[in-house]
Amino acid sequence: MWPFRQDPHLKPDGPLAFRVRVRLRGGEVVELRLSKSMEIAPTEGGYYVRKVVVGPKSLERAVLEIWFDRRYRPVRKQVEGGELIPLREWA
Repeated sequence: MWPFRQDPHLKPDGPLAFRVRVRLRGGEVVELRLSKSMEIAPTEGGYYVRKVVVGPKSLERAVLEIWFDRRYRPVRKQVEGGELIPLREWA
């Protein structure tokens, strides 16, 4: 199903979505599900998603942006106001 090496930050959630975790500046962790059909939009060279992340406890905000190639492989990731949590740190 996933013929390429898995990205260190994105966890496949079935064939149509990814899961990602963002640590906000204050330490709160927020998990997101990114759907290929709802959140990830086509662009000229692949796909793109931009999500505003709000911590439910702290109400802190961060902005997550991910650029994908045509095969939904991440080519660039950016978080303003937080950081992506690597899969190896997920408990």
